[in-house]
Amino acid sequence: MTKPTFFVEEDKILADLFEEGLENLHLYKPGAAPMFSERLLTLLGDDYRNKITVHGHFYLKEEYRLRGIHIDDAHTEPPVGYKGNISRTCHAISELKDAKKHCNYVFLHAIYDSQTNKDEKSSFTREELETASSQGLIDKKVYALGGMNIDNVKEMKALGFGGVVICGDLWNRFNIHNEIDYKALLNHFERLLKMID
Repeated sequence: MTKPTFFVEEDKILADLFEEGLENLHLYKPGAAPMFSERLLTLLGDDYRNKITVHGHFYLKEEYRLRGIHIDDAHTEPPVGYKGNISRTCHAISELKDAKKHCNYVFLHAIYDSQTNKDEKSSFTREELETASSQGLIDKKVYALGGMNIDNVKEMKALGFGGVVICGDLWNRFNIHNEIDYKALLNHFERLLKMID
């Protein structure tokens, strides 16, 4: 998932992440004007757009031929007449069963305390996650969101999650205000990929 704010080197870093093997990027810029997302998508070019899922400003999906749209809750209806990939965020285990029926995949939030927002705390106990997994609610269509890092990826895999959503663990490795070298971020991404495979 992108950093929630735009920054100068973002298009270059995202292009390099795609080159390193990033398969699905969630463009998440809450509260930002759509023209900034349009600019970023234009800078990225056609080669990567079909690997981008957009949160909000859903018209961007068709205009830039993106991978799909993401709805940030379990209940909001997709745009009328929308055809294409759809994902959404569930904030309760009880929302998973129904959401999975109507989505390509879903995020379950918040597995651990957020690394980017100190106010976002874990919503589930380990026992609750194990029970959901044993009941088949957590499966390949459910991605773990919230506090994901290189230390807990294997744990999520063992619980049956289909993937993890990485945000703070990656973006906290590059200071957008005073760094220009983002090799540490790319190296960390490579390590994450090895853990996921």
